[in-house]
Amino acid sequence: MARFAGKTVVVTGSGKQRGLGQGILQRFADEGANCVVSDLAIDAEAEAVATELAARGAQVATIACDVSDAAQCAVLVEQAAARFGGVDIMVNNAGIGFMMKPLLDVDPADWATVIAVNLSGAFYCTQAAARDMVRRGQGGRIINIASQAAKTGFPHLPAYVSSKHGMVGLTRASAVELGAHGITVNAVCPNHVTTGLGAQQNAYFSKLLGFGSVEAYLKNMSARNPMGRPGLPSDTAAACAWLASDDAFYVSGEALNVSGGEEMH
Repeated sequence: MARFAGKTVVVTGSGKQRGLGQGILQRFADEGANCVVSDLAIDAEAEAVATELAARGAQVATIACDVSDAAQCAVLVEQAAARFGGVDIMVNNAGIGFMMKPLLDVDPADWATVIAVNLSGAFYCTQAAARDMVRRGQGGRIINIASQAAKTGFPHLPAYVSSKHGMVGLTRASAVELGAHGITVNAVCPNHVTTGLGAQQNAYFSKLLGFGSVEAYLKNMSARNPMGRPGLPSDTAAACAWLASDDAFYVSGEALNVSGGEEMH
């Protein structure tokens, strides 16, 4: 299919191989979109992601962006628009989830860093993308990659859980204001996905919960899931593709669980 032919998608935090952002871009590339790879730095790994997307037939740009800096988020959208004519789909995927400590041991600086990237970064990119979309007058799609942690609390992740709950609030507030411009704003809430970030969480929680090994921890995780496995990047990517499609035009302000039935509210 080429549902997104002529459309441009920007995915923040997409410069890591086997990452969630790469998986999302792969789906859009396969459906004809122009793809913008963005990460804190455009290094060899990010260039490899871009090369793989180009091999799928996509037109690709690479743009560095620290999403915790509002000015850089504005430049990200400006450069993407200069290259492809505008931004049609913004996926706020960049996030930090590896600062795991008990609540009473969390350093204020670590708290601030997680909130700055996960929540403020989503706000800055939403604002920048929405300004471009409103200027062009053709509507658009903004998708926030939240988490199961946007619905349920988890131990040793107070900043992460708070930031992801905040992303749902940002989604709803943005949807209310931007709907008049034909812009939908939604969140996707995947359960655990073993990306690079997910692997760090696996190592930490398998030890914290006394499983003895990552393999035993993952086996238990799979057994608790109605579908019998953790999430895959392609699961989240499919949800993003649907929310960005014309079929989902009347869906906005939602926080869509993609968890195999593990999360149901």
